[in-house]
Amino acid sequence: MRTVHRVIWVAAMLLAAGAAQAGRSCEQRKPSVQTMERGMQLASGTARALDASGARVVLLARAGQDLSAYGLRYSHLGWAYRTDGGLWRVAHKLNDCGTASGHLYRQGLGEFFLDDLWRYEAVWAVPMPEVQQRLLALLQDGARTTLLQHAPYSMVSYAWGLRYQQSNQWALETLAAAMEPDTVRTRAQAQAWLRFKGYAPSALRIGPLTRLGGRMTAANVAFDDHPNEKRFADRIETVTVDSALDWLQAARLAGAPQRLVQ
Repeated sequence: MRTVHRVIWVAAMLLAAGAAQAGRSCEQRKPSVQTMERGMQLASGTARALDASGARVVLLARAGQDLSAYGLRYSHLGWAYRTDGGLWRVAHKLNDCGTASGHLYRQGLGEFFLDDLWRYEAVWAVPMPEVQQRLLALLQDGARTTLLQHAPYSMVSYAWGLRYQQSNQWALETLAAAMEPDTVRTRAQAQAWLRFKGYAPSALRIGPLTRLGGRMTAANVAFDDHPNEKRFADRIETVTVDSALDWLQAARLAGAPQRLVQ
């Protein structure tokens, strides 16, 4: 058993070395062996569950931050797809070290779940077969995957705005591009498709003092893309994992969410 723990620890340390460059924080904190082991165990359990599902593409999410004050359970999602070799990769957008920029990454499940999790829980939704087929074609094409990537980043970017783009927003806009490749070529067109399909963002209650503090102390937080009438009413509409999971099931684009708690 000791040998198994050491193998997990060594693998986790190697993965973390790369993940530190891709995560939303670049603070120099030494992760504990227990944290590494739990993250790798969650990744391993998730891989087994995804293999058993028979899916090629799933929406996969984690609980990286405590968002319970806003009624949210999960913080970050990506599109996980199974390669021809049988390995799972996750295409997702990450904020660069707390700056005002974000970029796309393809990571293994181990890297995905080593991002300083708030809660060791995975959730995924299996898209309908046609949706999987369209998403897989896009995710295997580097140019199409990056088509709607927009570097300026805000954690609370307006769901129907174009100034910034947060991680979950990129994922849903990319879904639109996958489903309508001939007509969705811009972010505005992707958002129009999401509206047409009935997507509704989460409306977070964030007061003026919190908004001011966030904008002054964090480069990756901005509220100036939200309409004044909503912002000054403390109504911040942004794309969340919870709203995405609810909408995918309601729109019959994916099945019910499935969870794994470590």
